[in-house]
Amino acid sequence: MTERTFLDAQKAVIEDFAMNKNKRDREFYSVDVGDSTFTVLKRYQNLRPIGSGAQGIVCSAYDQILERNVAIKKLSRPFQNQTHAKRAYRELVLMKCVNHKNIIGLLNVFTPQKSLEDFQDVYLVMELMDANLCQVIQMELDHERLSYLLYQMLCGIKHLHGAGIIHRDLKPSNIVVKSDCTLKILDFGLARTAATGLLMTPYVVTRYYRAPEVILGMGYQANVDIWSVGCILAEMVRHKILFPGRDYIDQWNKVIEQLGTPSQDFLMKLNHSVRTYVENRPRYAGYSFEKLFPDVLFPADSDHNKLKASQARDLLSKMLVIDASKRISVDEALHHPYINVWYDPAEVEAPPPKIPDRTLDEREHTVEEWKELIYKEVIEWEERTKNGVIRGQPTALGAAVIDSPPQPTSSSSSSSSSSANDVSSMSTEPTDPGSDPALGSETDSSLDSHTSLSALACCR
Repeated sequence: MTERTFLDAQKAVIEDFAMNKNKRDREFYSVDVGDSTFTVLKRYQNLRPIGSGAQGIVCSAYDQILERNVAIKKLSRPFQNQTHAKRAYRELVLMKCVNHKNIIGLLNVFTPQKSLEDFQDVYLVMELMDANLCQVIQMELDHERLSYLLYQMLCGIKHLHGAGIIHRDLKPSNIVVKSDCTLKILDFGLARTAATGLLMTPYVVTRYYRAPEVILGMGYQANVDIWSVGCILAEMVRHKILFPGRDYIDQWNKVIEQLGTPSQDFLMKLNHSVRTYVENRPRYAGYSFEKLFPDVLFPADSDHNKLKASQARDLLSKMLVIDASKRISVDEALHHPYINVWYDPAEVEAPPPKIPDRTLDEREHTVEEWKELIYKEVIEWEERTKNGVIRGQPTALGAAVIDSPPQPTSSSSSSSSSSANDVSSMSTEPTDPGSDPALGSETDSSLDSHTSLSALACCR
């Protein structure tokens, strides 16, 4: 190759790069969403703020390619420290792997930046749902809806467990529903390194639904998530938080005041400093589940599926057990009479997601190393797409999402569902929900203040 030919080739490469750069620039536009600027692909229009929190800023948008409404989450300063960077990487990797109708679907991932050196922003595009469970908790639900929502939670949890993902931070704000009574879990809970002991942990995330073994810094097993489901069921029945602790110590006190001080065998499993504290607390006998959850709190017994208050109370008594070794498992809960009326092997036994790195939670990197790993994941996703649509996956992972909520078909509800403003499918975790007794549940700022979900349609 002559020097002239070589220079011409180099010039062509530079011109091609510049042309692609300019083309990429034209694919994006910037718009102010609340107090933040979103720089998004032009396929996403009509951006509207939904909420913000510690993990990100969320808006709804219309996707012109998929022809549906979606939720876009801009990760909040993902590279400010190792914790944020690790959580961003974990969320992205796991969302790319999971494919189940009761886990929120990831539709797209992108960054407007063109190189690793410039890389700053990560945008996740997900399904848009109608409401989170905080709103549903305020509704008067019949046994069919209560048990069907619980069944779907358990299916989603079992699917995560199949991939070795133990959530440990399930809560109403991270569980979303459509008005047709379908339910999805939003996030993947705590990285393993985030669980620390009662006497060492400042308040950073929700505590109301945390299992005793997480609060007390103990080892845990898969049924740690069953405790959270029990707390959520109790809240759906009572219409108020079951254990509204002001901090982890007060949280523990609320638990033992209602359920009773655990046995000495359990206390011997605690580390010395935590055991000393727990043993020095007043001892409580606790209350029976008949007293904690009397029949008057439950809906009328169901003639159709023979679901009864006594069954729901029995399930609560098996879920809300302080000693995890005596608590019901996810599989046992799915076979409980209050749940198994919905049992479908295709949903319960769906193939678990294949997680490429089972040591993800234990990995430690510098911020720059996490940044490079995240950038590679984003670029890998972009390379899998063609014209903005995932190759071989033109629709959402998981169940389809509808843009206009269906009208309820229940004969027990004469009023039609309002046209609900969509609620983001994204979790935006608050730093402190406060202790306002007016809140029916720990609330989440991803909720649109104008959203109304007046009814849930009949179960399938």
